[in-house]
Amino acid sequence: MKVLFPVLAIIGGIAVAIQGQVNGMLGKKAGVFEGAFISFAVGTIALFFTVLFFGKGNLSVVATVPKWQLTGGLLGVVYLTIAVFSVPKIGVAPTLVAVIAGQIIMGAIIDHFGLFGGIQIPLDLKKMVAIGLLFVSLYLFNHK
Repeated sequence: MKVLFPVLAIIGGIAVAIQGQVNGMLGKKAGVFEGAFISFAVGTIALFFTVLFFGKGNLSVVATVPKWQLTGGLLGVVYLTIAVFSVPKIGVAPTLVAVIAGQIIMGAIIDHFGLFGGIQIPLDLKKMVAIGLLFVSLYLFNHK
C-alpha cells in the first residue's frame, strides 16, 4: 500500500505538466490573467460537482478555521498565473524544474522549522546537497 502514494504523486506530476502546456496555450490566446481565471473557473465547476456527488466533508468549517488556512487558493493563483506566463516563454520542463526547486526548497524550510503546524524534520547536509543539485538542474535546463 505504501507504493500507492508515490504512484499517485507521479500521476499528479503528469497532470501538472500537461496542465502547464494547456494553460500556457490558453494564456497566449486569452491573456495571462484571463487564462488563469478561466482555468480556475473550470476547476471550480469540476470541484463543485465532485463535492456535490462525492463530498462527505463539511464546507461550513470555512467560518471556523484560522484565516491563514484559507490562503491556499491565493497561492494557487500565484502558481497558476506564473505558469501561464512562463510556459510559453521557456517551455514546460524548465518551468516545472523551477517550480519543483521552489517547492522542495520551501518544503525543506517548512519541515526544518515545523511551520504551519507541520512536523519538524531537520535540514541536514544531504538535503542541502540535494538542493544545490536542484540549482544545477535548473541551470542545465535553462542554459543553451
